[in-house]
Amino acid sequence: MKVAIYARVSTDGQETDNQLAQLRDFCEKQSWDVIREYIDCESGGKSDRQEFQDMLRDASQRKFDLCLFWALDRLSREGALETLQHLNRLTGYGVNYRSFSEPYFDSCGIFKEAIIAIMATLAKQERIRLGERTKAGLQRARLQGKRLGRRPVSVNRSEVSRLRNSGLSYGAISRHLKISVGTAYNLVRESSARKAGCNESLDLL
Repeated sequence: MKVAIYARVSTDGQETDNQLAQLRDFCEKQSWDVIREYIDCESGGKSDRQEFQDMLRDASQRKFDLCLFWALDRLSREGALETLQHLNRLTGYGVNYRSFSEPYFDSCGIFKEAIIAIMATLAKQERIRLGERTKAGLQRARLQGKRLGRRPVSVNRSEVSRLRNSGLSYGAISRHLKISVGTAYNLVRESSARKAGCNESLDLL
């Protein structure tokens, strides 16, 4: 089996060496072929770690069959939702994963489905908490009188119609007035509808 080792620490290089020593020894005992070691010396709170991204890229190219890490928090400390997404990415690439110090975190093990179900539940609760915090923040902003969302765009409907009648396309009108193509189209259509309504009223008179 072709294996990639991933190790991460914040600052202590000696701790990295300790991780690697145990992981290398474990691979040797399993007669696994270590194709590369990915080592990050920074916080696991974000996924933009260079070696971590290199590992995911190589996983997408199936350069190895299994990613071995010392513990799940060495792979990621971004929270249950993001960590679950990383594990799902590996699985989607056809690459297995295994935690050396946590045997139950093994995509080939008997506890795989149970662990993924637990992590999915934690991720769902995390999404709910994020949603609740977002709603609370929006409510607080409203109470403080802050404007939410995009500011309304003030457009002269007759100007839009004039430009359209002069032969300009909706795209040209949108660029000229700094509005969307859809807005330009709707304003012209509304103007036409109003004009038709006025003409019908005059005919009735």
